[in-house]
Amino acid sequence: MGPGQLASRMGIQSGHLVLERGFGSDCDEAIRSEISAATGSDLLDENSQEVVDAVITWWREDDGDLIDELVDCLTYLSESGPIWLLTPKASRPGHVEPSDIQDATQTAGLSLTSTLAASKDWTATRLVARKSGRK
Repeated sequence: MGPGQLASRMGIQSGHLVLERGFGSDCDEAIRSEISAATGSDLLDENSQEVVDAVITWWREDDGDLIDELVDCLTYLSESGPIWLLTPKASRPGHVEPSDIQDATQTAGLSLTSTLAASKDWTATRLVARKSGRK
């Protein structure tokens, strides 16, 4: 994926508010920079009171309870906004098994819609709130 394409593939656009959780020294600065450049503003942190268009959360195997993290992410999110769960790729330290992501996603009331390679070390998984009441 070339420079500038990730944010576009994530549906992140100019003017969007994006909240970031789980930041650590292992996070990919190029991903963070690209999202900030695409939105035209800095990523918001967990102290923000804003309703946001998307949440990106960096998550590693030993970070705790993924269900709790996903539910916490929902508190910031607009009705239609996605959570982008960024996890280390297979064979990288902190890798999270896809089955663990799927189980946590369902328990948190979310649906997993797509996965993409965000960088050489990170995978991005798009999660959205399940629609209630079918027509």
